[in-house]
This record gives sequence, C-alpha cells and structure tokens, in this order.
Amino acid sequence: MHIGFDDTDSPRTGCTTYVAALIIEKLRGIGASFIDYPNLIRLNPNVPWKTRGNGALCLRIFIKEDLYGKVKESVFEVVEENADFNYKGTDPGVVFLAGDVPIEIEIFAKEAIQGIVKMKDALRLIKKFRAEAVGYNRGRGIIGGLAAIGETLKADYTFELIAYRSPGNRGTPRKIDASSVIEMDKMMGRLTFNNIDAETGRILITPRGPDPILYGIRGESPDAVRRAHEIIRSYEPIERWIIFRTNHGTDAHLRRASSISDVKPYMPIIVQGEVIGKPKVIAGGHVIFKIRDETGTVDCAAYEQSGILRKVAETLIEGDLVEVYGGVRPPSRKNLKTINLEKMRLIRLADMIILQNPTCPRCGKRMKSIGKGKGFECYKCGFHGAKLTKIAFKVERPLKPGLYIVPPRSERHLTKPLSRYGLEKAGSPQHAGEVIPYSLFSNLT
Repeated sequence: MHIGFDDTDSPRTGCTTYVAALIIEKLRGIGASFIDYPNLIRLNPNVPWKTRGNGALCLRIFIKEDLYGKVKESVFEVVEENADFNYKGTDPGVVFLAGDVPIEIEIFAKEAIQGIVKMKDALRLIKKFRAEAVGYNRGRGIIGGLAAIGETLKADYTFELIAYRSPGNRGTPRKIDASSVIEMDKMMGRLTFNNIDAETGRILITPRGPDPILYGIRGESPDAVRRAHEIIRSYEPIERWIIFRTNHGTDAHLRRASSISDVKPYMPIIVQGEVIGKPKVIAGGHVIFKIRDETGTVDCAAYEQSGILRKVAETLIEGDLVEVYGGVRPPSRKNLKTINLEKMRLIRLADMIILQNPTCPRCGKRMKSIGKGKGFECYKCGFHGAKLTKIAFKVERPLKPGLYIVPPRSERHLTKPLSRYGLEKAGSPQHAGEVIPYSLFSNLT
C-alpha cells in the first residue's frame, strides 16, 4: 500500500514531515512493514499556493488486508489532530493506493514537480485506479498526496535526516552547537551538502520558523546522514528523528525548453539564449538582463542574495550565449515575464571590443579628438591627423565558460548543488521492495 498526503501545515505552525513521523509510529503499532524509506517529495517550487518548501509525503508499506481499515483510521486520526485547519489555505489531502504504482500516476507526479496539475486530473486517476482519497477543507493536498505516490524516485535521489523538537521548545530559538555543525561539515565532505553557507558562515541545517523541526541534514546515503547526526551537539532534547528518501538536490523540477517561446509562467525551466543589451542593476541590487533566440525574448533576474551568480550576470555583454535555469515569474503591470535564476551556464563568451584614440605617429602620445569627422590632434607636438580613426582592441574578460550556481543560503530544496555533480544515482535503492527495519530510518524502538 502507498499512503500519500500533503498540506497539513501552515506558515504559522506544523510540518507535514512531522505528521509522517507520527503516522509511522501509529502504523508500526498495528504491524505495518515498510518497503522504502519514507519519501519526501518536493513539488514545483514556483506554484503560488505552496506553504514553504511544497513537500508532499508518501509511506510505502506491507500490511495484512484485514488491517486496511485500521491503517486508514490511524492516518486520519494523526492528520486531524495535527493539521492547522484554522488557517485559510491549509487544505489537507490523503490518498491510499494498493498494489503497484501505474505509469499514468508516475507521469502525473512528474508534471506536479515540473509544471501545474489540476484537481480534476488527480481525481480522474484516483477513480481509474481504484485508489481512495479524502480531502479536508478544499482538499488540495490530494494533488500532492497522489504526486508523492507517483514519484517513486527511480532516478536521482538523496536522503535527509530530520530531528524534531520537544513540544515545549517549539517557537523558541533553536539550541544547537554551531561549532559541531562546522565539525560535521568538514568530517563528512561531499557525503552531506548544504550544511553551511561558505560566503557568510551561516548555519543552514536549522530552519527559522515555528515548525517542530530542530534541524535537517541532507546527504548521499542513510549512513552518511545518520553519522552526521551523531556529530551534532544539541542543547535541547530531540523528541524523535526520521530519515527520508527524497528528491532534494537533484534538479528534478527543471525541464528543458526547446525555445524561449515555450517558457511559460510558473514553470521551472532550462533554456538557451543570447544576451541582448546591457544588464541593468535595479533597486535592491538585483540584476536584470534579457536573452533571445529565433522565437522571442525573455528577462532573467539574478537577485542580490544570489552571490556569484549575480556578479556574473552583471558582467554579461551582448552576444554572450547562456543557458539559464530557474522558475518563471508571470508578467505583471510593472514587470515582464521573468526567469528567476537558480543557475546559469556560460556557453560562449562574446569578444569585448573597446575603441581607443590613435597614438601620434610623430611622438607616440595618445591623441585627442577635435570633433566628429575632424580627426585627431596631438596636444604634445601639435600633429593633426584628419584621416586617423579610433583603433579597436579586444579586452580579456574576467569570466570563464562554465556553470554558476547561487550560494547554498539561496538554493531551493530541489536545486542540485555543485558538490553533488558526479554523485547522481540511478535505479532503485538497495532496499527496494524489501522490508526495512525501523532502526534504519528512525529512532523508534
């Protein structure tokens, strides 16, 4: 059985991963066996109705058929006790699917990660494949729940260990030893990622909101995140921890567009184009530049907090060929349709040519113009060159072709960091289809 659910939290409280942890405890108590790590699936980060990271959850279990009703009852009980129903915009949904995941639901999941899907399409698939769904309020969480079931992580994936706070400490400053995070980051190397922002020294594993998460450690394997967790020193008790298998840090959201005319609002896309004009620095330090191909033009934005990506964007010149990665902001009264950059690849750099006044053929000094079309005059020796023209020089540019990514502090959950290039996975994980002991993914005993 696959149990997908979404949208139990709100900006003011809660976390759907914590709801998953509580459901896992309930299911364990009634004899469920897990055949995968709990799946944390990040959906399209550009949809306007997301809460924070737009994450949906799926639990994949073996259960005796006569306990199916007990499973549903347990899930509903946890959701109803923990969802923030009083917040407008919290619309939980739960989906149950028995048997293998159909290819059509896998396709639906990919579209939910890379584009926009509709409730009617989710309900059609639920009916077609005899799944069951329950929605609360407007029930939009049904979409995420079905998408989490459909994303079986057959391509690249990572792991995240999330440690949760005791209820009495929630809403207060998190108390972990920053030096232990630095120590962990050094010890684990590329086995974990996005622990610290190198430019600012900011600790990234701790969220800032009122949710129940103390910290989350992302890495390449369950063993890596668990070893990293054991290095962290916390000055407050940890209520529980869970290891999730996830699409974090995989670029799963990005879809290559064949042309600029295919760039649509809310899409996370990759598209090539040639820079036209000169980049503009607007209020707040953000850099805007325009690219084109044979089908049209589109604006691109590198925000002030995007570090080296912003610096690179500011030094682009007309004729540079770039490949841009990011989410598409729809047009408004003040702004055109814009790609908010997560990454940029410089494919080809245009020659930078500057024009200089000629040197005096008599004394070698730099000459000065005496007016448009009137030539140049040497102010040292008085030589006049009516037919002399400016001389073109090619200037060495500081940029090099290659991939440039926003710093970790500005990366989205799905953005693949530089440290993960070359570590991508493919195929099913080691335990696919096998029962996984609780001790491998949680501290439940």
